[in-house]
Amino acid sequence: MVFFSQRNSLIICSSLLGLVALSGFSDRVLAQKLLDVNPSELTPSYPASPPPPRRKPLPVQRRRIENRKETDFRVKALQPDYTGNLWVGYGRGLTRINPHTGEILARVSLPNRAISAMVQDKVGRLWVGSYAGLKRVDPRSNEITAQNLFLPSKRVLSLQVDKRGYVWAGTDNGLALISPDEGLIMTTLKKLPGVSANAMTMDAEGHLWVGTLDGLVRVNTKNAFVMKHIKDLPGTTVQTLAIDSLGLIWAGTPNNLLVINPKNGSILRSVTRLRGKNVTSISFADDKSVWVGTDNGLLRLNPYTGAVLDRVAGLPSSRIISIAPDVGNKLWIGTSEGLAWLMPKMERAKPHLAFTRAVQ
Repeated sequence: MVFFSQRNSLIICSSLLGLVALSGFSDRVLAQKLLDVNPSELTPSYPASPPPPRRKPLPVQRRRIENRKETDFRVKALQPDYTGNLWVGYGRGLTRINPHTGEILARVSLPNRAISAMVQDKVGRLWVGSYAGLKRVDPRSNEITAQNLFLPSKRVLSLQVDKRGYVWAGTDNGLALISPDEGLIMTTLKKLPGVSANAMTMDAEGHLWVGTLDGLVRVNTKNAFVMKHIKDLPGTTVQTLAIDSLGLIWAGTPNNLLVINPKNGSILRSVTRLRGKNVTSISFADDKSVWVGTDNGLLRLNPYTGAVLDRVAGLPSSRIISIAPDVGNKLWIGTSEGLAWLMPKMERAKPHLAFTRAVQ
Protein backbone atom coordinates (compact mmCIF):
# COMPACT_ATOMS: atom_id res chain seq x y z
CA MET A 1 0.00 0.00 0.00
CA VAL A 2 1.43 3.40 -1.06
CA PHE A 3 0.57 6.77 0.41
CA PHE A 4 0.82 10.14 -1.40
CA SER A 5 1.17 13.38 0.48
CA GLN A 6 -0.58 16.46 -0.81
CA ARG A 7 -1.32 19.38 1.47
CA ASN A 8 -0.77 17.16 4.55
CA SER A 9 -3.37 14.59 3.42
CA LEU A 10 -2.83 10.86 2.86
CA ILE A 11 -4.34 9.04 -0.10
CA ILE A 12 -4.46 5.27 -0.37
CA CYS A 13 -3.61 3.96 -3.77
CA SER A 14 -4.87 0.41 -3.25
CA SER A 15 -6.73 0.09 -6.56
CA LEU A 16 -3.59 0.86 -8.59
CA LEU A 17 -1.60 -1.68 -6.63
CA GLY A 18 -4.22 -4.30 -7.34
CA LEU A 19 -4.02 -3.65 -11.08
CA VAL A 20 -0.22 -3.73 -11.02
CA ALA A 21 -0.16 -7.02 -9.13
CA LEU A 22 -2.60 -8.61 -11.59
CA SER A 23 -0.48 -7.46 -14.55
CA GLY A 24 2.63 -9.13 -13.15
CA PHE A 25 4.84 -6.02 -13.36
CA SER A 26 8.24 -6.09 -11.74
CA ASP A 27 9.11 -3.98 -8.75
CA ARG A 28 10.93 -1.49 -11.01
CA VAL A 29 7.92 -1.10 -13.29
CA LEU A 30 5.67 -0.78 -10.26
CA ALA A 31 7.80 2.02 -8.86
CA GLN A 32 7.84 3.86 -12.17
CA LYS A 33 4.06 3.59 -12.53
CA LEU A 34 3.52 5.01 -9.07
CA LEU A 35 5.84 7.91 -9.76
CA ASP A 36 3.97 8.72 -12.97
CA VAL A 37 0.62 9.08 -11.18
CA ASN A 38 -0.64 12.61 -10.69
CA PRO A 39 -1.84 12.78 -7.03
CA SER A 40 -4.60 15.20 -7.97
CA GLU A 41 -6.22 12.51 -10.12
CA LEU A 42 -6.65 10.34 -7.02
CA THR A 43 -8.27 13.04 -4.91
CA PRO A 44 -12.03 12.43 -4.71
CA SER A 45 -14.32 15.35 -5.47
CA TYR A 46 -17.73 15.96 -3.87
CA PRO A 47 -20.48 18.37 -4.91
CA ALA A 48 -20.60 21.52 -2.85
CA SER A 49 -23.37 21.48 -0.25
CA PRO A 50 -24.03 23.26 3.03
CA PRO A 51 -23.26 21.36 6.26
CA PRO A 52 -26.18 19.63 7.95
CA PRO A 53 -27.97 21.66 10.62
CA ARG A 54 -26.85 21.10 14.20
CA ARG A 55 -29.16 18.95 16.30
CA LYS A 56 -30.07 19.84 19.80
CA PRO A 57 -28.32 17.34 22.09
CA LEU A 58 -30.56 14.79 23.83
CA PRO A 59 -31.09 15.00 27.57
CA VAL A 60 -28.70 12.75 29.49
CA GLN A 61 -31.48 10.40 30.62
CA ARG A 62 -32.80 9.93 27.07
CA ARG A 63 -29.30 9.36 25.67
CA ARG A 64 -28.78 6.62 28.22
CA ILE A 65 -32.04 4.94 27.24
CA GLU A 66 -31.41 5.16 23.50
CA ASN A 67 -27.82 3.92 23.79
CA ARG A 68 -28.64 1.17 26.27
CA LYS A 69 -28.75 -2.38 25.04
CA GLU A 70 -30.94 -5.04 26.60
CA THR A 71 -29.42 -5.34 30.06
CA ASP A 72 -32.11 -6.81 32.28
CA PHE A 73 -30.31 -9.48 34.29
CA ARG A 74 -32.75 -9.51 37.22
CA VAL A 75 -33.46 -13.06 38.34
CA LYS A 76 -36.93 -12.58 39.85
CA ALA A 77 -38.09 -16.22 39.97
CA LEU A 78 -36.43 -19.53 40.87
CA GLN A 79 -38.53 -22.72 40.78
CA PRO A 80 -37.29 -26.29 41.47
CA ASP A 81 -39.28 -28.89 39.51
CA TYR A 82 -40.32 -32.48 40.21
CA THR A 83 -37.25 -33.85 38.36
CA GLY A 84 -34.85 -32.02 40.67
CA ASN A 85 -33.90 -29.41 38.08
CA LEU A 86 -34.13 -25.65 38.56
CA TRP A 87 -36.03 -23.18 36.38
CA VAL A 88 -34.57 -19.69 36.21
CA GLY A 89 -36.85 -16.82 35.25
CA TYR A 90 -35.07 -13.58 34.52
CA GLY A 91 -35.13 -10.54 32.29
CA ARG A 92 -33.94 -12.50 29.26
CA GLY A 93 -36.31 -15.44 29.43
CA LEU A 94 -36.96 -18.85 30.96
CA THR A 95 -34.21 -21.45 31.31
CA ARG A 96 -33.97 -24.86 32.98
CA ILE A 97 -30.63 -25.89 34.45
CA ASN A 98 -29.14 -28.93 36.17
CA PRO A 99 -28.49 -27.54 39.66
CA HIS A 100 -25.74 -30.09 40.33
CA THR A 101 -23.62 -29.07 37.35
CA GLY A 102 -25.08 -25.73 36.28
CA GLU A 103 -25.61 -27.12 32.77
CA ILE A 104 -28.36 -25.46 30.72
CA LEU A 105 -30.91 -28.11 29.78
CA ALA A 106 -33.56 -26.09 27.96
CA ARG A 107 -34.65 -22.61 27.02
CA VAL A 108 -38.30 -21.70 26.49
CA SER A 109 -39.12 -19.01 23.97
CA LEU A 110 -41.55 -16.51 25.49
CA PRO A 111 -43.15 -13.52 23.73
CA ASN A 112 -42.45 -11.39 26.80
CA ARG A 113 -39.20 -12.48 28.35
CA ALA A 114 -39.20 -10.49 31.59
CA ILE A 115 -40.44 -13.08 34.09
CA SER A 116 -41.81 -11.96 37.45
CA ALA A 117 -43.14 -15.15 39.13
CA MET A 118 -43.21 -18.94 38.79
CA VAL A 119 -44.89 -21.92 40.42
CA GLN A 120 -45.22 -25.63 39.66
CA ASP A 121 -48.66 -27.24 39.83
CA LYS A 122 -49.44 -30.68 41.26
CA VAL A 123 -48.82 -32.53 38.00
CA GLY A 124 -45.54 -30.81 37.26
CA ARG A 125 -46.60 -28.08 34.84
CA LEU A 126 -44.91 -24.74 35.18
CA TRP A 127 -46.91 -21.52 35.48
CA VAL A 128 -44.95 -18.47 34.45
CA GLY A 129 -46.02 -14.91 35.18
CA SER A 130 -44.67 -11.81 33.51
CA TYR A 131 -45.74 -8.20 33.05
CA ALA A 132 -47.59 -9.37 29.92
CA GLY A 133 -49.75 -12.11 31.46
CA LEU A 134 -49.60 -15.76 32.49
CA LYS A 135 -48.44 -18.84 30.61
CA ARG A 136 -48.49 -22.58 31.30
CA VAL A 137 -45.38 -24.47 30.20
CA ASP A 138 -45.10 -28.25 29.74
CA PRO A 139 -41.63 -29.15 31.10
CA ARG A 140 -41.51 -32.33 29.01
CA SER A 141 -41.80 -30.51 25.70
CA ASN A 142 -40.76 -27.01 26.86
CA GLU A 143 -43.80 -25.65 25.02
CA ILE A 144 -46.44 -23.12 26.07
CA THR A 145 -49.77 -24.93 26.44
CA ALA A 146 -51.99 -22.11 27.81
CA GLN A 147 -51.64 -18.35 27.95
CA ASN A 148 -53.27 -14.91 27.98
CA LEU A 149 -55.98 -15.71 30.51
CA PHE A 150 -58.55 -13.07 31.47
CA LEU A 151 -56.74 -11.82 34.55
CA PRO A 152 -57.66 -8.67 36.49
CA SER A 153 -54.41 -7.28 35.07
CA LYS A 154 -51.73 -8.66 32.79
CA ARG A 155 -49.05 -7.59 35.25
CA VAL A 156 -48.52 -10.82 37.23
CA LEU A 157 -46.56 -10.32 40.46
CA SER A 158 -47.02 -13.59 42.37
CA LEU A 159 -48.24 -17.19 41.95
CA GLN A 160 -49.37 -19.85 44.43
CA VAL A 161 -50.87 -23.36 44.22
CA ASP A 162 -53.43 -24.20 46.93
CA LYS A 163 -54.03 -27.57 48.58
CA ARG A 164 -56.62 -28.54 45.96
CA GLY A 165 -54.14 -27.89 43.16
CA TYR A 166 -55.73 -24.70 41.87
CA VAL A 167 -53.48 -21.84 40.81
CA TRP A 168 -53.79 -18.36 42.30
CA ALA A 169 -52.38 -15.52 40.25
CA GLY A 170 -51.64 -12.25 42.00
CA THR A 171 -51.61 -9.10 39.88
CA ASP A 172 -51.29 -5.39 40.48
CA ASN A 173 -55.11 -5.26 40.39
CA GLY A 174 -56.27 -8.21 42.46
CA LEU A 175 -56.36 -12.02 42.39
CA ALA A 176 -57.51 -14.70 39.99
CA LEU A 177 -58.25 -18.38 40.69
CA ILE A 178 -57.37 -20.68 37.78
CA SER A 179 -58.23 -24.27 36.94
CA PRO A 180 -54.80 -25.72 36.06
CA ASP A 181 -56.07 -28.43 33.71
CA GLU A 182 -58.37 -26.32 31.55
CA GLY A 183 -56.37 -23.15 32.03
CA LEU A 184 -59.61 -21.23 32.70
CA ILE A 185 -60.38 -18.48 35.18
CA MET A 186 -62.74 -19.74 37.89
CA THR A 187 -63.14 -16.48 39.79
CA THR A 188 -61.43 -13.16 40.43
CA LEU A 189 -61.02 -10.97 43.48
CA LYS A 190 -60.63 -7.46 42.12
CA LYS A 191 -61.55 -5.62 45.32
CA LEU A 192 -58.50 -6.84 47.18
CA PRO A 193 -57.64 -4.61 50.15
CA GLY A 194 -54.28 -3.12 49.33
CA VAL A 195 -54.96 -3.74 45.61
CA SER A 196 -51.63 -5.24 44.54
CA ALA A 197 -50.90 -8.93 45.28
CA ASN A 198 -47.14 -8.62 45.68
CA ALA A 199 -46.57 -11.99 47.39
CA MET A 200 -48.52 -15.06 48.53
CA THR A 201 -48.22 -18.06 50.84
CA MET A 202 -50.54 -20.76 52.24
CA ASP A 203 -51.26 -21.36 55.92
CA ALA A 204 -51.78 -24.71 57.65
CA GLU A 205 -55.55 -24.48 57.18
CA GLY A 206 -55.17 -24.13 53.42
CA HIS A 207 -56.07 -20.46 53.19
CA LEU A 208 -54.20 -17.84 51.22
CA TRP A 209 -52.18 -14.99 52.69
CA VAL A 210 -51.51 -12.11 50.35
CA GLY A 211 -48.97 -9.33 50.81
CA THR A 212 -50.30 -6.05 49.42
CA LEU A 213 -49.54 -2.35 49.31
CA ASP A 214 -51.50 -2.00 52.55
CA GLY A 215 -50.53 -4.91 54.75
CA LEU A 216 -51.66 -8.54 54.76
CA VAL A 217 -54.91 -10.11 53.56
CA ARG A 218 -56.17 -13.60 54.37
CA VAL A 219 -58.38 -15.10 51.65
CA ASN A 220 -60.65 -18.14 51.98
CA THR A 221 -59.55 -20.41 49.13
CA LYS A 222 -62.96 -22.13 48.96
CA ASN A 223 -64.98 -19.03 48.07
CA ALA A 224 -62.36 -16.30 47.42
CA PHE A 225 -63.77 -14.16 50.26
CA VAL A 226 -61.53 -11.91 52.33
CA MET A 227 -61.29 -13.29 55.87
CA LYS A 228 -58.91 -10.79 57.46
CA HIS A 229 -57.07 -7.59 56.62
CA ILE A 230 -54.06 -6.69 58.77
CA LYS A 231 -53.15 -3.04 58.34
CA ASP A 232 -50.72 -0.58 59.94
CA LEU A 233 -47.73 -2.88 59.66
CA PRO A 234 -44.25 -1.34 59.95
CA GLY A 235 -43.32 -0.47 56.41
CA THR A 236 -46.95 -0.80 55.25
CA THR A 237 -46.21 -2.65 51.98
CA VAL A 238 -45.61 -6.41 52.21
CA GLN A 239 -43.09 -7.40 49.53
CA THR A 240 -42.37 -11.04 50.32
CA LEU A 241 -43.90 -13.87 52.37
CA ALA A 242 -42.89 -17.28 53.68
CA ILE A 243 -44.21 -19.74 56.25
CA ASP A 244 -42.01 -21.60 58.73
CA SER A 245 -42.20 -25.13 60.15
CA LEU A 246 -44.38 -23.90 63.03
CA GLY A 247 -46.91 -22.35 60.66
CA LEU A 248 -45.92 -18.78 61.46
CA ILE A 249 -45.92 -16.20 58.66
CA TRP A 250 -42.81 -14.20 57.90
CA ALA A 251 -43.43 -10.94 56.09
CA GLY A 252 -40.82 -8.65 54.56
CA THR A 253 -41.52 -4.92 54.22
CA PRO A 254 -39.38 -1.98 53.03
CA ASN A 255 -38.10 -1.49 56.57
CA ASN A 256 -38.74 -4.65 58.59
CA LEU A 257 -39.01 -8.42 58.88
CA LEU A 258 -42.12 -9.43 60.84
CA VAL A 259 -43.27 -12.75 62.30
CA ILE A 260 -47.06 -13.01 62.41
CA ASN A 261 -49.46 -15.43 64.09
CA PRO A 262 -51.87 -16.60 61.35
CA LYS A 263 -54.60 -17.50 63.84
CA ASN A 264 -55.23 -13.96 65.05
CA GLY A 265 -53.03 -11.84 62.80
CA SER A 266 -50.96 -10.45 65.64
CA ILE A 267 -47.31 -9.48 65.20
CA LEU A 268 -45.28 -11.84 67.36
CA ARG A 269 -42.03 -10.01 66.81
CA SER A 270 -40.00 -7.74 64.60
CA VAL A 271 -36.63 -9.29 63.83
CA THR A 272 -34.15 -6.89 65.39
CA ARG A 273 -31.35 -7.44 62.88
CA LEU A 274 -33.63 -6.46 59.99
CA ARG A 275 -35.18 -3.32 61.42
CA GLY A 276 -34.68 -0.50 58.99
CA LYS A 277 -33.71 -2.95 56.22
CA ASN A 278 -35.55 -3.34 52.92
CA VAL A 279 -36.50 -7.04 52.97
CA THR A 280 -37.03 -8.30 49.43
CA SER A 281 -37.09 -12.13 49.74
CA ILE A 282 -37.46 -14.86 52.37
CA SER A 283 -36.92 -18.62 52.12
CA PHE A 284 -36.56 -21.43 54.66
CA ALA A 285 -33.84 -24.06 54.32
CA ASP A 286 -34.17 -27.75 55.13
CA ASP A 287 -32.32 -27.18 58.42
CA LYS A 288 -35.12 -24.66 59.34
CA SER A 289 -32.80 -21.66 59.19
CA VAL A 290 -34.16 -18.71 57.24
CA TRP A 291 -32.45 -16.94 54.35
CA VAL A 292 -33.37 -13.27 54.11
CA GLY A 293 -32.57 -11.16 51.08
CA THR A 294 -32.42 -7.39 51.25
CA ASP A 295 -31.41 -4.65 48.86
CA ASN A 296 -28.09 -4.66 50.68
CA GLY A 297 -27.11 -8.31 50.92
CA LEU A 298 -28.15 -11.82 51.96
CA LEU A 299 -28.25 -13.19 55.51
CA ARG A 300 -29.01 -16.55 57.13
CA LEU A 301 -30.75 -16.26 60.49
CA ASN A 302 -31.63 -18.48 63.39
CA PRO A 303 -35.46 -18.33 63.16
CA TYR A 304 -35.90 -18.61 66.93
CA THR A 305 -33.35 -16.03 68.13
CA GLY A 306 -32.86 -13.88 65.05
CA ALA A 307 -29.09 -14.32 65.33
CA VAL A 308 -27.12 -13.93 62.10
CA LEU A 309 -25.56 -17.27 61.14
CA ASP A 310 -24.09 -16.28 57.75
CA ARG A 311 -23.51 -13.30 55.50
CA VAL A 312 -22.97 -14.13 51.84
CA ALA A 313 -20.16 -12.47 49.92
CA GLY A 314 -19.28 -12.64 46.24
CA LEU A 315 -22.73 -11.97 44.81
CA PRO A 316 -23.23 -10.27 41.42
CA SER A 317 -25.27 -7.60 43.19
CA SER A 318 -26.20 -6.77 46.76
CA ARG A 319 -29.89 -6.51 45.79
CA ILE A 320 -31.43 -9.94 46.36
CA ILE A 321 -34.65 -10.75 44.50
CA SER A 322 -35.17 -14.53 44.77
CA ILE A 323 -33.80 -17.45 46.80
CA ALA A 324 -33.94 -21.23 46.30
CA PRO A 325 -32.16 -23.17 49.06
CA ASP A 326 -31.25 -26.87 49.03
CA VAL A 327 -31.50 -27.41 45.28
CA GLY A 328 -28.68 -29.59 43.94
CA ASN A 329 -26.96 -29.28 47.34
CA LYS A 330 -26.68 -25.56 46.73
CA LEU A 331 -28.28 -22.29 47.66
CA TRP A 332 -29.32 -20.42 44.50
CA ILE A 333 -29.56 -16.66 44.69
CA GLY A 334 -31.25 -14.37 42.17
CA THR A 335 -30.00 -10.82 42.21
CA SER A 336 -30.57 -7.66 40.21
CA GLU A 337 -27.41 -8.44 38.22
CA GLY A 338 -27.63 -12.18 37.70
CA LEU A 339 -27.66 -15.62 39.30
CA ALA A 340 -25.23 -17.03 41.87
CA TRP A 341 -24.85 -20.22 43.92
CA LEU A 342 -23.34 -21.18 47.24
CA MET A 343 -22.43 -24.58 48.70
CA PRO A 344 -21.88 -25.43 52.38
CA LYS A 345 -18.49 -24.29 53.69
CA MET A 346 -17.88 -22.00 50.71
CA GLU A 347 -16.65 -18.59 51.80
CA ARG A 348 -18.01 -16.77 48.77
CA ALA A 349 -20.85 -17.28 46.31
CA LYS A 350 -20.03 -17.91 42.67
CA PRO A 351 -21.92 -16.41 39.72
CA HIS A 352 -23.50 -18.66 37.10
CA LEU A 353 -21.74 -17.35 34.01
CA ALA A 354 -24.73 -17.88 31.69
CA PHE A 355 -26.83 -15.43 33.72
CA THR A 356 -24.32 -12.75 34.55
CA ARG A 357 -23.66 -9.42 32.95
CA ALA A 358 -19.89 -9.92 32.69
CA VAL A 359 -20.12 -12.60 30.00
CA GLN A 360 -23.00 -11.26 27.95
